[in-house]
Amino acid sequence: MDIVLEVSDTFLWDYMYAWLLPAKHAPYDYPDLLANSTEQTFSAWQYKPSTAFFSLQPSQAAYMSAWNRDNIYRQGITLFLITWLFGLVLYFLFGALSYAFVFDKNTLKHPKFLKNQVWLEMKQANVSMPGMALLTAPLFLAEVQGYSKLYDTSADGPGFWYDILQFPLFLLFTDLCIYWIHRGLHHPLVYKTLHKPHHKWIMPTPFASHAFHPVDGFAQSIPYHVFPFIFPLQKVAYVVLFVFINFWTILIHDGEYVTNNPVINGAACHSLHHYAFNYNYGQYTTLWDRLGGSYRAPDQELFKKETKMSKKTWDKQVQQMEEILKGVEGEDDREYLADSKKRQ
Repeated sequence: MDIVLEVSDTFLWDYMYAWLLPAKHAPYDYPDLLANSTEQTFSAWQYKPSTAFFSLQPSQAAYMSAWNRDNIYRQGITLFLITWLFGLVLYFLFGALSYAFVFDKNTLKHPKFLKNQVWLEMKQANVSMPGMALLTAPLFLAEVQGYSKLYDTSADGPGFWYDILQFPLFLLFTDLCIYWIHRGLHHPLVYKTLHKPHHKWIMPTPFASHAFHPVDGFAQSIPYHVFPFIFPLQKVAYVVLFVFINFWTILIHDGEYVTNNPVINGAACHSLHHYAFNYNYGQYTTLWDRLGGSYRAPDQELFKKETKMSKKTWDKQVQQMEEILKGVEGEDDREYLADSKKRQ
């Protein structure tokens, strides 16, 4: 995240910290007695590019704060704000695009679609994101402080072969870890407190993608952040994968069942998880669900336009959901849009 810090510092945070925490003026004898005619600020900080691929020459504002870019408190606060605000931008940008151009609006008519669901999904995500960012920032800070195995160029890492291998390794590792974390969140001791806020959405929209309890959202992100402390990972790849993870999370909630693939855990597999609860815990693949005995293939009618939104398909989903829900949650306390309309 030092690359993200450098870019955001250059265009925003240097100016913010120079205004909020201005540096003390240099003593009259520093650095030159003859230079005391012009009052200067004192900063021992020196610019070092975060990557060999580009550099951004800092403005004067970078030297005008009592907290320079290397200050650990500044880094911690900035990383929290970046995680929170950048997360919101990704959520609303990709979520809105997916909702507008991909999401099947017929889902809004499903008997298990909640009253005011889209608004409630957005509300849950917005309430949770500061908490998720607060829990995540220390891991980003440890990485920026040099405790991880992130590297810059191929010469700094294991070699070009690993520049390619790191991507499938990252996906396999995080998929395995998320499978067990996600499955653990369905344990009766923690499900209702931590994971039920995300399972509130039986038929999710793209805006359900980040609508978690903050501890739940953070717990399922831990593998992403732990990976570079265990395995080498190229810096730019780290940022790209961070964006991809957020995009994928939205993708599997978009309700457009394009991927009818026995390997990929697409939107159909994950939608089934939302209404059948105890199946398809994986994030990217079905591998660990198959090995763990929790895989359930989506019904083939979901991949046909003429049957995907049919009453027969919906009735089948409702029956499955209601039967399983009794054992998972007991009484259903959701307020469905269809029931609300019936009462009017």
